[in-house]
Amino acid sequence: MNTPLLDTDAALLRRYRGGDAGAFALLYERHRLGLLRFLLGLCGDPALAEEVFQETWLSLIRSQSEQREAVLFKTWLYQIGRNRLIDHWRKSGRRQGQQDEYDEQQHGAADPAPGPEQQLSLSRDQQRLQAALEDLPVEQREVFLLRAHADLELQEIAELTATPMETVKSRLRYALQKLRRLLADPAKAEELSA
Repeated sequence: MNTPLLDTDAALLRRYRGGDAGAFALLYERHRLGLLRFLLGLCGDPALAEEVFQETWLSLIRSQSEQREAVLFKTWLYQIGRNRLIDHWRKSGRRQGQQDEYDEQQHGAADPAPGPEQQLSLSRDQQRLQAALEDLPVEQREVFLLRAHADLELQEIAELTATPMETVKSRLRYALQKLRRLLADPAKAEELSA
């Protein structure tokens, strides 16, 4: 019998399709926060991110196709999520929504509650980071989020976004440079969020 921690995502998916509901629970636990953060970072709307997140998992469950062996499960999952978000934008005729506060407690963060000063500081830092992310061009933000939240390699990002590898590298480099510049200058970040 395989130990759950050693099972690959592909093996867990096969076990789930074979009737092992616990295998799905492990897959979900491994990828839920990263996927949700990626979707939220792309759309900036917690309600939309949650809706697309649920649609992504439902699509995975309903899909009878197996992932291609050359593609990691995580890449496949994020591709499904990305496609669902793009579909939603096409249907609604808009690209991005308003940014609301995201409540990570809703999704199982087990960190102890910070004190009021720490909460204020974390909230300000989160607002600065979100404002800086929103200031990035969409293509740069997407590459950054796939690298930061999905922990995908650049080649995987290139495949997922159907973008040449050198373009992915450039987008990530420009995104990092701009984020460093924006986050190093608190006045600029405050200006963005105003």
